[in-house]
Amino acid sequence: MACVLGVGAVACVACCAGPILALLGGLSAAELASTVFIGGVGVVIVVVAATALFVLRRRRANDTCVVEAAAPVPVGAPRRKAPTS
Repeated sequence: MACVLGVGAVACVACCAGPILALLGGLSAAELASTVFIGGVGVVIVVVAATALFVLRRRRANDTCVVEAAAPVPVGAPRRKAPTS
């Protein structure tokens, strides 16, 4: 009885190993492709953000902001509105 089970197990491995390995290989190829794509998009986003940060800081450093002397500004007292019915 044990010999029959052993032969059955060997036959199962011989028959099903190819498709199982092909499925695992296909999954690995898809994972590799998605990792490369997502990683590439991430690098592009980082480069764009770093460039924008560099340009904005450079613009702010070059801008000269002249502020006139502060003077008091008159503000009127608040008035209550007449109630509406």
